[in-house]
Formats: sequence, structure tokens, C-alpha cells
Amino acid sequence: MTARPRTICVVTGSRAEYGLLFWLLKAIAGDPELKLQLAATGMHLSPEFGLTVNRIEQDGFTVDRKVEMLLSADSPVAIAKSVGLGVIGFADALADLKPDLLVILGDRFEIFAAAQAAMILRIPIAHIHGGELTEGAVDEAIRHALTKMSHLHFTAAEAYRQRVIQLGEAPERVFNTGAPGLDHIGQTRLLERHEFEQTTGFTLGPRNVLVTFHPVTLEQGTAGAQFNELLSVLESLKDTHVLFTLPNADTEGRVIIELIQDYHQRRPQCTAVFSAMGSQLYLSALQLVDVVAGNSSSGIIEAPALKTATVNIGDRQKGRLCADSIIHCRPERASIQAAFEQAFSAGFGERLVSVQNPYGNGGAAGKIVKVLKQYPLDGLLKKPFYDIGR
Repeated sequence: MTARPRTICVVTGSRAEYGLLFWLLKAIAGDPELKLQLAATGMHLSPEFGLTVNRIEQDGFTVDRKVEMLLSADSPVAIAKSVGLGVIGFADALADLKPDLLVILGDRFEIFAAAQAAMILRIPIAHIHGGELTEGAVDEAIRHALTKMSHLHFTAAEAYRQRVIQLGEAPERVFNTGAPGLDHIGQTRLLERHEFEQTTGFTLGPRNVLVTFHPVTLEQGTAGAQFNELLSVLESLKDTHVLFTLPNADTEGRVIIELIQDYHQRRPQCTAVFSAMGSQLYLSALQLVDVVAGNSSSGIIEAPALKTATVNIGDRQKGRLCADSIIHCRPERASIQAAFEQAFSAGFGERLVSVQNPYGNGGAAGKIVKVLKQYPLDGLLKKPFYDIGR
């Protein structure tokens, strides 16, 4: 008798996270020993953030459940209430889907809600991108909490694998697969400059900057002031065009969105704003620009693989492993200005050619799928604390 396929439910709550999961979803869907279930939540279901659930379906995936949870506000109270709504929604969705394993990625509050429901429903959880540090964001606490709620772990670097073990997870359950987002670079055809301009309707300039800036969620009331410091530097750059991607649905995110829209209205000829670019367009932009600036993980993980300089601003990504292509600066005009001057310098450009990415060279999806297929499920829910000192 042929064994039934293992049912793997993958949760996605944001455009960026979906991009990281894309090739893993393809690998699960294409494997006869696995059955893919897909649950979309958070920003995917919000018109304000591009209603990106439509993009998922256009890519050929079936969205098995849509879990509404976002409130139309970004205050801390609204985000906390959204988590509660997510737990309720995922309790119903997962009770109905009954997957053998739940796969989650990262550190966002939407994923935290899904994991809480799965834990209570006794559904084993496989977590991707654990063990990392982001000292300026509430995401770090969520990420480590997800590690403790999970039963299988796929980390982006060996240092992160060791940290997950340090958190008490048994070494045989923790796998260093590299960052799944890098799978795109080997498997996605990136657009040439003229193709990018034709697709977006935006003409690139002599120099170009891609900006992705999110609120530093462990700081209160700093988003607007910090982003204005960056805007003042961008305005001073000569012959430079700027592409903005909108921030996530985090506390104070709407403050940044309003500043971006106002800046674009004042400088429409040399700026473009995207609510959701999709992986091909975003990675193409990342390769075509001279500098990626802000505080997104893409500047830390994907940009080095494309030999693009990163100006990383503030503490949101503090603690992550970083390639030599990344320039760190304070969220203050003078420090940001100095970082851009270094990034645009000829010497730094020459240095980019030999940059090594600490997050691997792709192929994570295949490694993860192998474990999802083969790891025994019996007894997976009961996990002893792994004590390094014994």
C-alpha cells in the first residue's frame, strides 16, 4: 500500500516573506511525497498593502485558507489585538486543514499567532530563520519564542544553528540550510535595465538607490524622525534616482508611508514608490541600483549575493551576521551621509566584487524538503530540553 503524502501547511503573512518561501512552496507542491496547503494572512489580505494574495494565486498556488487579522491601525494596541484575532482565525483554519506539519518563517507577529494556535492544537511546527538577532525590533523576542514552540529548525548560517541549540533545541532537530531567499538568485531571471524601466515605467538615473525602511519596533515614536534624516540625505544627492518600497504593517509604519508619498509628490521625476514589487522585480532592482538603503533584512541577506552595497541604518538589524558590503550607520543625517559617500566611492565598488555572503549560495529549498519528507513524526511533539552544560 502506498503511504499517503505528508501534508505540509505553510503560512505566509507578508510580501517579503512570501518571496523567501516561493521556491520552497514550489518544491513542496512538486514532490509526490508531500501535499502543500497554503494559508495567507496579514498584509496579503489588505488592499492598503497591495492585496498580494492575488499575486500568490497568479503564481499558480492555491490559497487554502485566508485568515483575516489586521486592524486598520498600527498602534501597539492594534497590533496586539491583531495577534489575538490571528490566534482565533488560525485555530479554526488549522483545525479544519489538519496538516501533519506547519511551516513558518521568520519573526513577525502574524506568524506568532499561527504558531500559538498550532502549538495548542498539537500540530508540529518547522521554523525557518531561527537563531538570528535583530536587537532593535520586537521581532527578536518573537523569533526566539517561535524557536521554543517549534520542533524542527532550519537556520540560515551555522552560527544561528548553534544559537538555536543554545536555546535548548536538540542538535539532531536543527539544520543549517542557508537562507531560502537566495534560491531566487540562481533560479530567477533578473531583468536588464531596459526591461526594468519598461516594466515599471520608471527611468533609472545616473545613480540609483533602493530604499526599504521599517519602524524600529522597540523604540517609541522614532520612525518619522529617523526616516526624515534619511530623506534629507537623499534630497542632497545629485543625479540620483530613488525607488521606495513601502514598509510592513508594523507600529508607526503609516508614518513612514505618509513621508514617502509626500517626498514622491515633491520629486515625481526621480522617485518611484512600490507597495509590492514581487521577487523578480525587487531582486532586479537590487541588482541594478548602486546602493540599497534602510534597515531591511534584504540589505543584509540578498544584497551581498548581488554584489550591491548596503547602507544599514540604525539598530533594527543589529546583531545579524554581515558581509563586507554592508555599511552600518546611526539614524542621523551626518552618519547616513558619510555612509553614502563611502558606498559611492570607487574603492568600495572594487571591494564588492569579492564579497562573500555568510548566508550561503542557495539551494535551501531542496535541503528543507528532504527533512520535511524524511524526519520521523512519531514523538516529534515531545522534545526534551537540550542542556549544553551536561
